[in-house]
Amino acid sequence: MTGQAPARPAAAEERLFSRKYAAATISFAAVMFLTGFAALAVVPMLPVAARDLDGVPLYPLVAGCFVAASLFGGVLGGDWADRAGAGRPLAAGVVLAVVTLVVSATSTSIWQLAVGRFLDGVAAGMIAVAINTAIAHAYPDRLRAKALALMSTCWIIPSLTGPPLAGLVADWWSWRVVFYGLAALTVIPSLVVVVMLRSPSWRAPSKPESDAVEDRTPRPTLLVAAAVSVGAALGQYAVSGWDVRHLLCGAAGLALLVVFVPRLLPPGTWRAARGLPAAVLLRGLTSGAYFTLEAFVPLLLTTARRVPPVQTGLAFTGAAIAWAGSSWLQGRLQGRVSRHGLVTAGALVMGAAVAVAAVGTLPALPALTAAGAMVLAAVGMGMVAPSLTLLSLTHSPQGRQGYASSAMQTSQNLGQMAVMGVASAVFNLFLGFGSADLPGYAAAFGLLLVPSVLAASLAVRARSA
Repeated sequence: MTGQAPARPAAAEERLFSRKYAAATISFAAVMFLTGFAALAVVPMLPVAARDLDGVPLYPLVAGCFVAASLFGGVLGGDWADRAGAGRPLAAGVVLAVVTLVVSATSTSIWQLAVGRFLDGVAAGMIAVAINTAIAHAYPDRLRAKALALMSTCWIIPSLTGPPLAGLVADWWSWRVVFYGLAALTVIPSLVVVVMLRSPSWRAPSKPESDAVEDRTPRPTLLVAAAVSVGAALGQYAVSGWDVRHLLCGAAGLALLVVFVPRLLPPGTWRAARGLPAAVLLRGLTSGAYFTLEAFVPLLLTTARRVPPVQTGLAFTGAAIAWAGSSWLQGRLQGRVSRHGLVTAGALVMGAAVAVAAVGTLPALPALTAAGAMVLAAVGMGMVAPSLTLLSLTHSPQGRQGYASSAMQTSQNLGQMAVMGVASAVFNLFLGFGSADLPGYAAAFGLLLVPSVLAASLAVRARSA
Protein backbone atom coordinates (compact mmCIF):
# COMPACT_ATOMS: atom_id res chain seq x y z
CA MET A 1 0.00 0.00 0.00
CA THR A 2 2.83 2.41 0.82
CA GLY A 3 4.30 1.92 -2.63
CA GLN A 4 1.07 3.09 -4.29
CA ALA A 5 0.39 6.15 -2.12
CA PRO A 6 2.63 8.64 -3.94
CA ALA A 7 0.93 7.85 -7.27
CA ARG A 8 -2.38 9.43 -6.27
CA PRO A 9 -1.19 13.04 -5.91
CA ALA A 10 0.74 12.72 -9.17
CA ALA A 11 -2.35 11.44 -10.95
CA ALA A 12 -4.41 14.25 -9.51
CA GLU A 13 -1.95 16.77 -10.90
CA GLU A 14 -2.34 15.26 -14.37
CA ARG A 15 -5.85 16.59 -14.91
CA LEU A 16 -6.98 19.66 -16.78
CA PHE A 17 -8.92 21.02 -13.80
CA SER A 18 -6.51 20.03 -11.04
CA ARG A 19 -5.17 22.83 -8.87
CA LYS A 20 -2.03 23.13 -10.98
CA TYR A 21 -3.81 23.60 -14.32
CA ALA A 22 -7.31 24.85 -13.42
CA ALA A 23 -6.61 28.59 -13.84
CA ALA A 24 -5.05 28.12 -17.27
CA THR A 25 -7.72 25.67 -18.43
CA ILE A 26 -10.64 27.87 -17.36
CA SER A 27 -9.09 31.03 -18.81
CA PHE A 28 -8.26 29.42 -22.14
CA ALA A 29 -11.73 27.87 -22.36
CA ALA A 30 -13.40 31.22 -21.61
CA VAL A 31 -11.36 33.00 -24.27
CA MET A 32 -12.06 30.31 -26.88
CA PHE A 33 -15.77 30.30 -26.01
CA LEU A 34 -16.12 34.05 -26.45
CA THR A 35 -13.90 34.09 -29.53
CA GLY A 36 -16.09 31.42 -31.09
CA PHE A 37 -19.26 33.18 -30.00
CA ALA A 38 -18.10 36.42 -31.59
CA ALA A 39 -16.98 34.71 -34.78
CA LEU A 40 -20.20 32.77 -35.27
CA ALA A 41 -22.67 35.37 -34.02
CA VAL A 42 -21.26 38.25 -36.07
CA VAL A 43 -21.21 36.53 -39.46
CA PRO A 44 -25.01 36.49 -39.96
CA MET A 45 -25.04 40.21 -39.09
CA LEU A 46 -22.56 41.24 -41.76
CA PRO A 47 -25.01 41.26 -44.70
CA VAL A 48 -27.44 43.36 -42.62
CA ALA A 49 -24.67 45.79 -41.69
CA ALA A 50 -23.48 46.02 -45.29
CA ARG A 51 -27.00 46.83 -46.42
CA ASP A 52 -27.49 49.52 -43.79
CA LEU A 53 -24.12 51.08 -44.65
CA ASP A 54 -24.86 51.07 -48.40
CA GLY A 55 -21.93 48.75 -49.02
CA VAL A 56 -23.43 45.54 -50.41
CA PRO A 57 -21.02 45.46 -53.42
CA LEU A 58 -18.12 45.40 -50.96
CA TYR A 59 -19.59 42.60 -48.86
CA PRO A 60 -17.06 39.99 -50.15
CA LEU A 61 -14.27 42.22 -48.86
CA VAL A 62 -15.92 42.58 -45.44
CA ALA A 63 -16.58 38.85 -45.20
CA GLY A 64 -13.16 37.79 -46.44
CA CYS A 65 -10.81 40.29 -44.82
CA PHE A 66 -11.16 38.49 -41.46
CA VAL A 67 -9.45 35.39 -42.90
CA ALA A 68 -6.86 37.49 -44.71
CA ALA A 69 -5.97 39.39 -41.54
CA SER A 70 -5.70 36.23 -39.45
CA LEU A 71 -2.74 35.26 -41.61
CA PHE A 72 -0.86 38.29 -40.35
CA GLY A 73 -2.13 37.80 -36.81
CA GLY A 74 -0.96 34.20 -36.77
CA VAL A 75 2.58 35.07 -37.82
CA LEU A 76 2.71 38.03 -35.44
CA GLY A 77 1.47 35.92 -32.54
CA GLY A 78 3.76 32.99 -33.31
CA ASP A 79 6.91 35.07 -33.60
CA TRP A 80 6.03 37.01 -30.45
CA ALA A 81 5.28 33.80 -28.52
CA ASP A 82 8.63 32.26 -29.47
CA ARG A 83 10.51 35.36 -28.34
CA ALA A 84 8.65 36.29 -25.15
CA GLY A 85 6.29 33.44 -24.31
CA ALA A 86 2.61 32.95 -25.13
CA GLY A 87 1.33 35.34 -22.47
CA ARG A 88 1.95 38.66 -24.16
CA PRO A 89 0.52 37.88 -27.61
CA LEU A 90 -2.49 36.18 -26.03
CA ALA A 91 -3.15 39.15 -23.76
CA ALA A 92 -2.69 41.57 -26.66
CA GLY A 93 -5.00 39.48 -28.83
CA VAL A 94 -7.89 39.41 -26.36
CA VAL A 95 -7.60 43.14 -25.67
CA LEU A 96 -7.50 43.90 -29.40
CA ALA A 97 -10.58 41.71 -29.90
CA VAL A 98 -12.57 43.93 -27.53
CA VAL A 99 -11.38 47.11 -29.25
CA THR A 100 -12.20 45.84 -32.74
CA LEU A 101 -15.75 44.89 -31.73
CA VAL A 102 -16.27 48.50 -30.67
CA VAL A 103 -14.77 49.73 -33.96
CA SER A 104 -17.26 47.59 -35.88
CA ALA A 105 -20.17 48.62 -33.67
CA THR A 106 -19.55 52.33 -34.34
CA SER A 107 -19.15 51.93 -38.11
CA THR A 108 -20.41 54.84 -40.15
CA SER A 109 -19.26 53.40 -43.48
CA ILE A 110 -18.61 50.01 -45.03
CA TRP A 111 -14.88 50.78 -44.99
CA GLN A 112 -14.87 51.25 -41.21
CA LEU A 113 -16.65 47.92 -40.85
CA ALA A 114 -14.02 46.32 -43.08
CA VAL A 115 -11.27 47.81 -40.89
CA GLY A 116 -12.99 46.43 -37.80
CA ARG A 117 -13.25 42.96 -39.31
CA PHE A 118 -9.63 43.12 -40.49
CA LEU A 119 -8.38 44.02 -37.00
CA ASP A 120 -10.61 41.32 -35.53
CA GLY A 121 -8.93 38.84 -37.85
CA VAL A 122 -5.52 39.96 -36.58
CA ALA A 123 -6.72 39.43 -33.01
CA ALA A 124 -8.20 36.02 -33.79
CA GLY A 125 -4.99 34.86 -35.47
CA MET A 126 -2.93 35.95 -32.47
CA ILE A 127 -5.30 34.28 -30.02
CA ALA A 128 -5.42 30.94 -31.84
CA VAL A 129 -1.65 30.67 -32.24
CA ALA A 130 -0.91 31.92 -28.71
CA ILE A 131 -3.32 29.45 -27.11
CA ASN A 132 -1.81 26.52 -29.03
CA THR A 133 1.66 27.67 -27.98
CA ALA A 134 0.52 28.17 -24.38
CA ILE A 135 -0.91 24.64 -24.32
CA ALA A 136 2.46 23.33 -25.50
CA HIS A 137 4.19 25.23 -22.67
CA ALA A 138 1.65 24.70 -19.87
CA TYR A 139 0.61 21.06 -20.14
CA PRO A 140 2.51 17.76 -20.24
CA ASP A 141 2.30 15.60 -23.35
CA ARG A 142 -0.50 13.40 -22.04
CA LEU A 143 -2.79 16.38 -21.35
CA ARG A 144 -2.30 18.28 -24.59
CA ALA A 145 -4.78 16.20 -26.61
CA LYS A 146 -7.44 16.69 -23.92
CA ALA A 147 -6.72 20.43 -23.72
CA LEU A 148 -7.07 20.83 -27.48
CA ALA A 149 -10.29 18.77 -27.41
CA LEU A 150 -11.66 21.10 -24.73
CA MET A 151 -10.85 24.11 -26.91
CA SER A 152 -12.89 22.55 -29.73
CA THR A 153 -15.72 21.75 -27.35
CA CYS A 154 -15.87 25.42 -26.35
CA TRP A 155 -17.36 26.10 -29.80
CA ILE A 156 -20.45 23.90 -29.21
CA ILE A 157 -22.67 26.40 -27.38
CA PRO A 158 -21.66 29.33 -29.64
CA SER A 159 -22.55 27.20 -32.67
CA LEU A 160 -25.90 26.32 -31.13
CA THR A 161 -26.94 29.71 -29.79
CA GLY A 162 -24.75 32.40 -31.36
CA PRO A 163 -26.45 32.96 -34.75
CA PRO A 164 -30.09 32.77 -33.51
CA LEU A 165 -29.39 35.00 -30.50
CA ALA A 166 -27.65 37.53 -32.72
CA GLY A 167 -30.60 37.42 -35.09
CA LEU A 168 -33.05 38.09 -32.28
CA VAL A 169 -30.98 41.00 -30.96
CA ALA A 170 -30.73 42.49 -34.45
CA ASP A 171 -34.50 42.16 -34.95
CA TRP A 172 -35.34 43.73 -31.61
CA TRP A 173 -32.67 46.42 -31.56
CA SER A 174 -29.84 46.69 -34.07
CA TRP A 175 -26.86 44.81 -35.46
CA ARG A 176 -24.69 47.34 -33.62
CA VAL A 177 -26.01 46.03 -30.30
CA VAL A 178 -24.61 42.60 -31.21
CA PHE A 179 -21.10 44.04 -31.51
CA TYR A 180 -21.45 46.12 -28.35
CA GLY A 181 -22.79 43.17 -26.38
CA LEU A 182 -19.96 40.87 -27.46
CA ALA A 183 -17.42 43.53 -26.51
CA ALA A 184 -18.94 43.85 -23.04
CA LEU A 185 -18.99 40.08 -22.54
CA THR A 186 -15.34 39.78 -23.54
CA VAL A 187 -13.97 42.46 -21.19
CA ILE A 188 -13.89 40.43 -17.96
CA PRO A 189 -12.28 37.25 -19.38
CA SER A 190 -9.77 39.47 -21.17
CA LEU A 191 -8.76 41.14 -17.91
CA VAL A 192 -8.45 37.74 -16.20
CA VAL A 193 -6.19 36.45 -18.96
CA VAL A 194 -4.01 39.57 -18.86
CA VAL A 195 -3.54 39.24 -15.09
CA MET A 196 -2.91 35.49 -15.18
CA LEU A 197 -0.37 35.69 -17.97
CA ARG A 198 1.78 38.20 -16.09
CA SER A 199 3.22 35.23 -14.19
CA PRO A 200 6.89 34.45 -14.97
CA SER A 201 5.88 30.85 -15.70
CA TRP A 202 4.48 32.02 -19.03
CA ARG A 203 7.80 33.17 -20.39
CA ALA A 204 9.21 31.32 -23.34
CA PRO A 205 11.24 28.28 -22.25
CA SER A 206 14.96 28.50 -22.74
CA LYS A 207 16.18 26.91 -25.93
CA PRO A 208 18.86 24.21 -25.61
CA GLU A 209 22.08 24.82 -27.50
CA SER A 210 21.61 21.61 -29.46
CA ASP A 211 18.27 22.84 -30.81
CA ALA A 212 19.75 26.24 -31.57
CA VAL A 213 22.32 24.57 -33.79
CA GLU A 214 20.01 22.06 -35.47
CA ASP A 215 17.07 24.40 -36.04
CA ARG A 216 17.83 26.23 -39.26
CA THR A 217 14.24 27.07 -40.18
CA PRO A 218 14.07 30.77 -41.04
CA ARG A 219 11.57 32.94 -39.21
CA PRO A 220 9.04 34.68 -41.47
CA THR A 221 9.19 38.45 -41.21
CA LEU A 222 6.13 40.48 -40.38
CA LEU A 223 6.56 42.32 -43.68
CA VAL A 224 6.11 39.03 -45.54
CA ALA A 225 3.03 38.22 -43.46
CA ALA A 226 1.60 41.66 -44.15
CA ALA A 227 2.19 41.21 -47.89
CA VAL A 228 0.33 37.88 -47.85
CA SER A 229 -2.57 39.40 -45.92
CA VAL A 230 -2.81 42.30 -48.36
CA GLY A 231 -2.68 39.87 -51.28
CA ALA A 232 -5.50 37.80 -49.80
CA ALA A 233 -7.56 40.94 -49.12
CA LEU A 234 -7.04 42.14 -52.69
CA GLY A 235 -8.25 38.77 -53.93
CA GLN A 236 -11.38 39.05 -51.79
CA TYR A 237 -12.03 42.56 -53.15
CA ALA A 238 -11.47 41.42 -56.74
CA VAL A 239 -14.42 39.01 -56.67
CA SER A 240 -16.83 41.86 -55.88
CA GLY A 241 -16.77 43.08 -59.50
CA TRP A 242 -15.46 42.44 -63.00
CA ASP A 243 -14.25 45.83 -64.18
CA VAL A 244 -10.62 46.75 -64.88
CA ARG A 245 -9.98 47.93 -61.31
CA HIS A 246 -11.14 44.66 -59.82
CA LEU A 247 -9.17 42.60 -62.33
CA LEU A 248 -6.01 44.59 -61.59
CA CYS A 249 -6.52 44.08 -57.84
CA GLY A 250 -6.97 40.36 -58.44
CA ALA A 251 -3.76 40.17 -60.47
CA ALA A 252 -1.83 42.13 -57.83
CA GLY A 253 -3.19 39.94 -55.04
CA LEU A 254 -2.25 36.76 -56.88
CA ALA A 255 1.27 38.05 -57.51
CA LEU A 256 1.77 38.86 -53.82
CA LEU A 257 0.55 35.42 -52.79
CA VAL A 258 2.77 33.58 -55.27
CA VAL A 259 5.88 35.49 -54.19
CA PHE A 260 5.42 35.63 -50.42
CA VAL A 261 3.35 32.61 -49.33
CA PRO A 262 6.27 30.13 -49.57
CA ARG A 263 8.18 32.27 -47.06
CA LEU A 264 5.50 31.77 -44.41
CA LEU A 265 5.54 27.98 -44.57
CA PRO A 266 8.25 25.49 -43.54
CA PRO A 267 10.65 24.48 -46.34
CA GLY A 268 9.35 21.37 -48.07
CA THR A 269 5.68 22.06 -47.42
CA TRP A 270 4.61 21.82 -51.07
CA ARG A 271 6.30 18.42 -51.47
CA ALA A 272 5.00 17.14 -48.12
CA ALA A 273 8.43 16.63 -46.58
CA ARG A 274 8.25 14.40 -43.52
CA GLY A 275 7.45 15.99 -40.18
CA LEU A 276 6.23 19.55 -39.75
CA PRO A 277 6.02 20.43 -43.48
CA ALA A 278 3.67 17.50 -44.11
CA ALA A 279 1.51 18.41 -41.11
CA VAL A 280 1.24 22.00 -42.35
CA LEU A 281 0.24 20.90 -45.86
CA LEU A 282 -2.35 18.48 -44.49
CA ARG A 283 -3.90 21.29 -42.46
CA GLY A 284 -4.41 23.33 -45.62
CA LEU A 285 -5.86 20.42 -47.62
CA THR A 286 -8.34 19.28 -44.98
CA SER A 287 -9.41 22.78 -43.95
CA GLY A 288 -9.94 23.76 -47.57
CA ALA A 289 -12.13 20.73 -48.24
CA TYR A 290 -14.18 21.11 -45.06
CA PHE A 291 -14.89 24.83 -45.12
CA THR A 292 -15.70 24.78 -48.84
CA LEU A 293 -18.18 21.99 -48.21
CA GLU A 294 -19.61 23.99 -45.31
CA ALA A 295 -20.09 26.98 -47.62
CA PHE A 296 -21.61 25.19 -50.62
CA VAL A 297 -24.00 22.79 -48.87
CA PRO A 298 -26.12 25.59 -47.29
CA LEU A 299 -26.12 27.41 -50.63
CA LEU A 300 -27.33 24.23 -52.33
CA LEU A 301 -30.04 23.66 -49.73
CA THR A 302 -31.27 27.25 -49.85
CA THR A 303 -31.18 28.02 -53.59
CA ALA A 304 -31.52 24.72 -55.45
CA ARG A 305 -33.33 22.38 -53.03
CA ARG A 306 -35.54 25.04 -51.36
CA VAL A 307 -34.91 23.77 -47.83
CA PRO A 308 -36.30 26.05 -45.06
CA PRO A 309 -33.64 28.13 -43.28
CA VAL A 310 -34.46 26.49 -39.94
CA GLN A 311 -33.48 23.07 -41.29
CA THR A 312 -30.32 24.47 -42.79
CA GLY A 313 -29.46 25.98 -39.42
CA LEU A 314 -29.96 22.58 -37.78
CA ALA A 315 -27.33 21.18 -40.14
CA PHE A 316 -24.85 23.68 -38.70
CA THR A 317 -25.88 22.67 -35.19
CA GLY A 318 -25.43 19.00 -35.97
CA ALA A 319 -22.02 19.67 -37.51
CA ALA A 320 -20.88 21.60 -34.44
CA ILE A 321 -21.93 18.79 -32.11
CA ALA A 322 -20.33 16.17 -34.36
CA TRP A 323 -17.03 18.08 -34.49
CA ALA A 324 -16.91 18.50 -30.72
CA GLY A 325 -17.87 14.87 -30.07
CA SER A 326 -15.26 13.57 -32.50
CA SER A 327 -12.64 15.88 -31.01
CA TRP A 328 -13.50 14.62 -27.53
CA LEU A 329 -13.16 11.03 -28.73
CA GLN A 330 -9.73 11.54 -30.25
CA GLY A 331 -8.55 13.01 -26.96
CA ARG A 332 -9.54 9.74 -25.24
CA LEU A 333 -7.63 7.68 -27.80
CA GLN A 334 -4.28 9.06 -26.62
CA GLY A 335 -1.72 6.26 -26.87
CA ARG A 336 -4.13 3.76 -28.44
CA VAL A 337 -4.21 5.01 -32.02
CA SER A 338 -1.39 6.82 -33.80
CA ARG A 339 -1.96 10.48 -34.56
CA HIS A 340 -1.28 10.08 -38.27
CA GLY A 341 -3.70 7.13 -38.26
CA LEU A 342 -6.42 9.43 -36.92
CA VAL A 343 -5.61 11.93 -39.67
CA THR A 344 -5.94 9.22 -42.30
CA ALA A 345 -9.26 8.04 -40.88
CA GLY A 346 -10.60 11.57 -40.57
CA ALA A 347 -9.63 12.48 -44.14
CA LEU A 348 -11.34 9.34 -45.46
CA VAL A 349 -14.49 10.23 -43.51
CA MET A 350 -14.38 13.67 -45.11
CA GLY A 351 -14.03 12.04 -48.53
CA ALA A 352 -17.15 10.00 -47.79
CA ALA A 353 -18.94 13.19 -46.75
CA VAL A 354 -18.02 14.85 -50.04
CA ALA A 355 -19.46 11.86 -51.90
CA VAL A 356 -22.69 12.14 -49.88
CA ALA A 357 -22.92 15.83 -50.76
CA ALA A 358 -22.46 15.07 -54.47
CA VAL A 359 -25.13 12.37 -54.36
CA GLY A 360 -27.36 14.82 -52.49
CA THR A 361 -27.60 16.92 -55.66
CA LEU A 362 -29.67 14.21 -57.36
CA PRO A 363 -33.32 15.37 -57.54
CA ALA A 364 -34.58 11.85 -56.80
CA LEU A 365 -33.03 11.88 -53.31
CA PRO A 366 -34.32 13.82 -50.28
CA ALA A 367 -33.04 17.37 -50.14
CA LEU A 368 -31.58 16.88 -46.66
CA THR A 369 -29.22 14.18 -47.91
CA ALA A 370 -26.62 16.87 -48.54
CA ALA A 371 -27.18 18.26 -45.03
CA GLY A 372 -25.97 14.95 -43.63
CA ALA A 373 -22.68 15.54 -45.44
CA MET A 374 -21.94 18.51 -43.17
CA VAL A 375 -22.35 16.38 -40.04
CA LEU A 376 -20.22 13.55 -41.46
CA ALA A 377 -17.49 15.96 -42.56
CA ALA A 378 -17.44 17.48 -39.08
CA VAL A 379 -16.78 14.03 -37.62
CA GLY A 380 -13.72 13.80 -39.86
CA MET A 381 -12.44 17.26 -38.99
CA GLY A 382 -12.91 16.58 -35.29
CA MET A 383 -10.34 13.82 -35.66
CA VAL A 384 -8.05 15.62 -38.07
CA ALA A 385 -7.67 19.12 -36.62
CA PRO A 386 -6.47 18.33 -33.06
CA SER A 387 -4.29 15.46 -34.32
CA LEU A 388 -2.49 17.71 -36.80
CA THR A 389 -1.99 20.37 -34.12
CA LEU A 390 -0.41 17.80 -31.81
CA LEU A 391 1.79 16.46 -34.60
CA SER A 392 2.96 19.97 -35.44
CA LEU A 393 3.89 20.62 -31.80
CA THR A 394 5.68 17.28 -31.64
CA HIS A 395 7.79 18.15 -34.67
CA SER A 396 8.57 21.67 -33.43
CA PRO A 397 12.04 22.34 -31.98
CA GLN A 398 12.08 23.62 -28.40
CA GLY A 399 11.13 27.29 -28.34
CA ARG A 400 9.61 27.22 -31.86
CA GLN A 401 6.06 26.09 -31.07
CA GLY A 402 4.83 29.57 -31.94
CA TYR A 403 6.33 29.32 -35.42
CA ALA A 404 4.72 25.92 -35.95
CA SER A 405 1.33 27.17 -34.75
CA SER A 406 1.46 30.20 -37.01
CA ALA A 407 2.42 28.02 -39.99
CA MET A 408 -0.58 25.78 -39.30
CA GLN A 409 -2.88 28.80 -39.03
CA THR A 410 -1.49 30.24 -42.27
CA SER A 411 -1.95 26.93 -44.08
CA GLN A 412 -5.51 26.61 -42.83
CA ASN A 413 -6.49 30.05 -44.09
CA LEU A 414 -4.69 29.68 -47.41
CA GLY A 415 -6.18 26.24 -47.96
CA GLN A 416 -9.63 27.58 -47.23
CA MET A 417 -9.27 30.45 -49.70
CA ALA A 418 -7.58 28.38 -52.43
CA VAL A 419 -9.96 25.42 -52.43
CA MET A 420 -12.97 27.72 -52.11
CA GLY A 421 -11.72 29.78 -55.06
CA VAL A 422 -11.19 26.77 -57.32
CA ALA A 423 -14.55 25.24 -56.36
CA SER A 424 -16.29 28.56 -57.01
CA ALA A 425 -14.61 28.81 -60.41
CA VAL A 426 -15.81 25.33 -61.34
CA PHE A 427 -19.33 26.11 -60.14
CA ASN A 428 -19.46 29.41 -62.06
CA LEU A 429 -18.06 27.70 -65.15
CA PHE A 430 -21.07 25.37 -65.25
CA LEU A 431 -23.41 28.29 -64.78
CA GLY A 432 -21.62 30.19 -67.54
CA PHE A 433 -22.38 27.40 -69.99
CA GLY A 434 -26.06 27.65 -69.14
CA SER A 435 -26.10 24.49 -67.06
CA ALA A 436 -28.59 23.99 -64.24
CA ASP A 437 -27.49 24.62 -60.67
CA LEU A 438 -27.38 20.99 -59.54
CA PRO A 439 -24.66 19.80 -61.97
CA GLY A 440 -22.53 22.75 -60.95
CA TYR A 441 -22.86 21.81 -57.29
CA ALA A 442 -22.05 18.19 -58.08
CA ALA A 443 -18.90 19.24 -59.93
CA ALA A 444 -17.80 21.49 -57.07
CA PHE A 445 -18.34 18.71 -54.54
CA GLY A 446 -16.52 16.22 -56.77
CA LEU A 447 -13.52 18.54 -56.82
CA LEU A 448 -13.30 18.29 -53.02
CA LEU A 449 -12.46 14.60 -53.29
CA VAL A 450 -8.98 15.61 -54.45
CA PRO A 451 -7.77 17.33 -51.24
CA SER A 452 -9.54 14.73 -49.07
CA VAL A 453 -7.97 11.70 -50.74
CA LEU A 454 -4.61 13.45 -51.02
CA ALA A 455 -4.65 14.20 -47.28
CA ALA A 456 -5.46 10.55 -46.46
CA SER A 457 -2.59 9.30 -48.60
CA LEU A 458 -0.02 11.79 -47.24
CA ALA A 459 -0.92 11.49 -43.54
CA VAL A 460 1.80 8.92 -42.89
CA ARG A 461 4.43 11.54 -43.76
CA ALA A 462 3.38 13.57 -40.71
CA ARG A 463 3.83 10.66 -38.30
CA SER A 464 5.69 11.30 -35.07
CA ALA A 465 8.96 9.50 -34.31
